Amino acid sequence: MIANWFSEMEGDFPHHIMRDFEKVMELKYGENPHQRAAYYAEVGARHHLLSMVTQLHGKQLSFNNLYDLHAARSLCEEFTLPCVTIVKHNNPCGVGLAENAAAAYDKAYACDPVSAYGSVIAVNRGVDKALAERLAELFVEVLFAPSYDDEALEILSRKADIRILVNNERRKTNQGEFDMKRVSGGVLVQDRDAALDERDEMEVVSTRHPDEREWGDLIFAFRVAKHVKSNSIVIAKDLATLGVGAGQMSRVDSVKIAKMKSLLPTHGTVLASDAFFPFRDGVDMAAEAGVTAIIQPGGSVRDEEAIQAANEHGIAMIFTGKRHFKH
Repeated sequence: MIANWFSEMEGDFPHHIMRDFEKVMELKYGENPHQRAAYYAEVGARHHLLSMVTQLHGKQLSFNNLYDLHAARSLCEEFTLPCVTIVKHNNPCGVGLAENAAAAYDKAYACDPVSAYGSVIAVNRGVDKALAERLAELFVEVLFAPSYDDEALEILSRKADIRILVNNERRKTNQGEFDMKRVSGGVLVQDRDAALDERDEMEVVSTRHPDEREWGDLIFAFRVAKHVKSNSIVIAKDLATLGVGAGQMSRVDSVKIAKMKSLLPTHGTVLASDAFFPFRDGVDMAAEAGVTAIIQPGGSVRDEEAIQAANEHGIAMIFTGKRHFKH
């Protein structure tokens, strides 16, 4: 503690960073069965992934369960409305906001029912009987929520494999904590991507302006895109994801995948991109899908081409000025 105090006095990125980690649990294996694994929590951190979390049912959590749980709860914490996030292989395959948790789940599940099989699901409201009955129809690896009704717990516990976690953590994440990524022989250190994208800081760059419904969907989709592996594209409508394109090497391919993954009609949808469009092809493809509004950071040398494409198609385009790569 003394050493950390002195190092932090050196500036934002001190010459030495000292961290201490304590083993919380040994894991059956790592990402693959031939890899050994354990979960360690940072000593002195305000909270960690499993602090104030109790497992009520199911098998031991795995390495991949914990990694996906981090992704699911981080995304869920972006919203105050009833929210359900469904994560598979560290990417959201469905996110929904609604008047209650059951309705939010219906929206999230409708985005990609196939990928939802064997997923990790986070809910920011208590699980009641209505939601439990829906969840019982799906194979769920991990369910994470702040509470469970007695009836809901009885229904969910009928499945032996589901890991049911109750989250009693009420402390907020320290936004000043470093984000660290392990590399060979070292670590990359950066600020957490905790930037808030406020509407009054965004710029409408197209001739057409979004209506109020589109504004809400645009901000929702951009928050989701922040948690999707780059290059990320999110198509959304009525505060629900319809298609998610993740982890592609070209942005236009992410648009193709988001369009292809959408099981519902995409006319009248909005599209969010975690970074700028390097060419107008992504905008043209969005127009073919029926997208009426696009939100993106801007900053490309070809921004004018993207804006021109939006105007040609009657699409409203918003620049946020903030990029949200997630590698």
